[in-house]
Amino acid sequence: MSVAEPHWIDLLDPDEATIRARAPAELHPTAVGRLVRRDGLPRPSLEGHDTYVLAVLLAAVAVPEEDRVFYQEIGLVVTRERLLVIRKTPPGEQPFDPTDAIAACPAGEPPAMQAQYVVDTVAERYLDLMDALNDEIDELEEHVDDWTPARIRSRLSELRHDILRIRRTLAPTRDAVHRIVDGRIEGEAPGIFTRDVALHYADVYDKLLRASDELELSRDLLASVRDYHQAQIANSQNEVMKRLTAIASILLLPTFIVGLYGQNFRHIPELGWGFGYWWSWGWIVVTTIGQIVFFRRKGWL
Repeated sequence: MSVAEPHWIDLLDPDEATIRARAPAELHPTAVGRLVRRDGLPRPSLEGHDTYVLAVLLAAVAVPEEDRVFYQEIGLVVTRERLLVIRKTPPGEQPFDPTDAIAACPAGEPPAMQAQYVVDTVAERYLDLMDALNDEIDELEEHVDDWTPARIRSRLSELRHDILRIRRTLAPTRDAVHRIVDGRIEGEAPGIFTRDVALHYADVYDKLLRASDELELSRDLLASVRDYHQAQIANSQNEVMKRLTAIASILLLPTFIVGLYGQNFRHIPELGWGFGYWWSWGWIVVTTIGQIVFFRRKGWL
């Protein structure tokens, strides 16, 4: 546990007793339970409760080397006198680092403004995540011609699921900040997020809107890569069908000639001819060569 400012209390993986000891006395037991709970990722939210504001946020972290994304949970309890920051360590990962937010926060700022630096860091993380996601899509697009279809399908599926997970966290985070900007939180908890403070959150909201727009762009880019890959597969199948059609046609005429002279009829002129055998072979060779030349010119062979 560390204290960055007299009004800024930072707790890392605290238990319920620690939260109750450092949180405002009026903090509802349900709110304490939400801050302690560790069963999966919560939905980002921000709520006003008369004398305090409770926020639960998720900071996204991209790991490009491993093609994955994980989330760091942050709980905020904001009153007129203090800011309580509760950080939870994701399994096998590092917790949210508030160093940048602390360094950017001038001394003497009210708790709601101190919270703005934390929320702004979360918004910046989403912008960084969008850049990393677009880089991954660009990499996939560059290798769509030389990677195996199985690898391309696997990567498309992974990126699609990443986009869906990002949308589930980014949209609620954007909506939560919008509640500050449009003044709803001020009505639920008067005197904490004043109008002057809410104006500073407009920049954070703009960043989250930009991240949302980039997420939609990433979705469109991924759909374009998927469509190109499917068109590539369809073209490959067409080429295979052309070759199979050419082979079937090449075999069809010799089969017809053999079947024609293999009929059990007596009055077939070529059967009594001394050169009948070579006659049939001649037709087979000529028709086969002719078809091979024809299909090669059309690019089917």
